[in-house]
Amino acid sequence: MTSNRVAAGTGIGGSASNQFNIPAGIFVDVNLNLYVADCINNRVQLFQSGESNGITVAGRKSLNPTIILNCPLGIILDAEEYLFIVDYDNDRIVGSGLYGFRCIVGCYGGGVLSNQLGAPRGFSFDHFGNMFVANSGTSQIKKFLLMKDSFALPFNRPMFCSTATWNSNGITITNRLIIGQYPHAIFVNTNNTIYVVNKENNTIVMWQEESVNPTNIISGNFTAPYSLFVTLNSNLYTDDGSENGRVQKWSAETSTFVTVMNVSSQCAGLFVDINDTLYCSMASHHQVVKRSLNNSVMTSNRVAAGTGIEGSDSKQLHGPRGIFVEVNLDLYVTDCRNNRVQLFQSGELKGITVAGNTSLKPTITLLCPTGIILDAEKYLFIVDHGNHRIVGSGLNGFLCLVGCYGEGSQSNQLFYPVSLSFDHSGNIFVTDTDNHRIQKFQYIKESCGKFRMIE
Repeated sequence: MTSNRVAAGTGIGGSASNQFNIPAGIFVDVNLNLYVADCINNRVQLFQSGESNGITVAGRKSLNPTIILNCPLGIILDAEEYLFIVDYDNDRIVGSGLYGFRCIVGCYGGGVLSNQLGAPRGFSFDHFGNMFVANSGTSQIKKFLLMKDSFALPFNRPMFCSTATWNSNGITITNRLIIGQYPHAIFVNTNNTIYVVNKENNTIVMWQEESVNPTNIISGNFTAPYSLFVTLNSNLYTDDGSENGRVQKWSAETSTFVTVMNVSSQCAGLFVDINDTLYCSMASHHQVVKRSLNNSVMTSNRVAAGTGIEGSDSKQLHGPRGIFVEVNLDLYVTDCRNNRVQLFQSGELKGITVAGNTSLKPTITLLCPTGIILDAEKYLFIVDHGNHRIVGSGLNGFLCLVGCYGEGSQSNQLFYPVSLSFDHSGNIFVTDTDNHRIQKFQYIKESCGKFRMIE
């Protein structure tokens, strides 16, 4: 039992790089780098192996903009060395990732509700990625399930390898005789039922992927429907906001429509998240709004993104179109007129550009993106409307996937596409809008050693 050696800190409270003010949780990685939650200094310090001066990697005075901490008490690194931190006095757990820091759990203020924390002191992960938090404010241990293992989704989220490719020649599965002119919205559910809005006839057309003719045509009291979303129970949401200022739900059980949201313009994109919150992207109002479908009272909509004034700063949008909401409630918006895709992390009104103009890292040049889907590994698939193509991100960055031969009407071309959807096999369906057709681009299974769906 020899004398202890100093790993970090001088023993005198302070905020210099070699000092602490009430250090709390610690973590040592396999390289023997030491991470310390420095509570009163509101920061996390990294002491590289053998070093006595720390580097601030999160919180106050960090080298790069990170996140504001208020007495961090615990820290864990995941397999990719992203940080997860107990932010004690902010009653939450925060984490870093590819696009910076975000709130993970306890993102709704301190309290006793199931989605809140009160004075959390420590946490740990189990083998499945579920999080356990010592919540001292309620004298409880709270378990938060990793969402991808906990929720079934109504749409397909394929997992591809880095060499995945699609046949460059699309198959026309339907044309203007069935879906009318200028089709915009398409949705393919996990049963491979295809839904397309026919604006010309004011109907929703449904058919199975292997069917030549529609299996159902839904009509109702709506005019010029534009966008579309289908939930797990096959309830269908569509808008006729430009004419009647509303979003309607079609019940699969009763085959009737009911108004579920009042809007002041057309919804260029619709989405229903895992908490049954309905989102509408209002291009002409430069804003995304939302309301809970669990609230029977038609209250005012809440702002999800955008100030309502067109612009290009991080809080603004200019003609937003297609949207996608992750299971952790991160919101992705195709910001058409700014030629970019914006990520609004859960609860945040300031967006991060993840593709296109002014993105943090070099990505790809976009021209009015209008549709977006994330695959199982959170890679982006984007309808690059003005460039007449579908692009996707992956391990090696962005590349063109289909429609890579310029605008046109040939089988390997698109002409102002608007939206896309995957079927259960990973095939891509595109509304080839100005060609008045739906194109199916077949996934080439031989291009990938493995391919599977996330159920």
